[in-house]
Amino acid sequence: MGEALDLVLGDVEKSFTVGGRAFQALGGVSLACPPRSFTALIGPSGCGKSTILRLALGLETADRGRVAIGGRPVAEAVKAGHTGVAFQDSALLPWRSVTDNIALPLDVLGRPRGPHLGRIGELIDLVGLGGFAAARPSELSGGMRQRVAIARALVTEPSLLLLDEPFGALDQILRRQMNLELQRIWLASRATTLLVTHGIDEAVFLADRVVVMASRPGRIAATFDVPFERPRRPELLTDPRFHALEDAIGERLYAGMEPA
Repeated sequence: MGEALDLVLGDVEKSFTVGGRAFQALGGVSLACPPRSFTALIGPSGCGKSTILRLALGLETADRGRVAIGGRPVAEAVKAGHTGVAFQDSALLPWRSVTDNIALPLDVLGRPRGPHLGRIGELIDLVGLGGFAAARPSELSGGMRQRVAIARALVTEPSLLLLDEPFGALDQILRRQMNLELQRIWLASRATTLLVTHGIDEAVFLADRVVVMASRPGRIAATFDVPFERPRRPELLTDPRFHALEDAIGERLYAGMEPA
């Protein structure tokens, strides 16, 4: 388990130029994700959820405000291997085996694989892919490929795990199963986690708190603490308290949406 680090955004603004016109993606966003917490970001398309993840990965820089991981600039944290990321597209390299795909961040960071082979084997088992270490992506199902992507995100033992709709392309039954798996993996790693999702049920099932965003410009509209004990079991999905929280988040989410 890596060192516990927080993610902090302080009064962050970010704009882009689209079609020759300036577009403000984020307008004064402040967000603090404490060490070993699990935060879910939910909001309409275009509200800046993925922009926040890109800022935390150092793929974008803020026009104004501060983004820090463990009190350090993002670039330093990324270079030190403190961040891991999984996107909706597993983005596995088709010519690489499961083992080699998981090892990719080590190769990029210039770390020798030798000392990490045991860790890679543990991750393969952790994500339920024992026996598939030599398999190529074409030999795996969509859910299995996402398991590889999550293992790859964890191989450097990151302090911050960033997840951008990792199960968005899966059907509802498989998505529920993967939510259970992600919870199990997170309880084992306890990395500070920020999840972007469009699923209210997914956010409530997985997170310690759900942050609702509104758009034009992207901003935080409300935050909901999730009171349910861990580990959370499938029966929770039918609990009236679960549905009451879903409804409250949904009301706030839809209230902040722009009319079509």
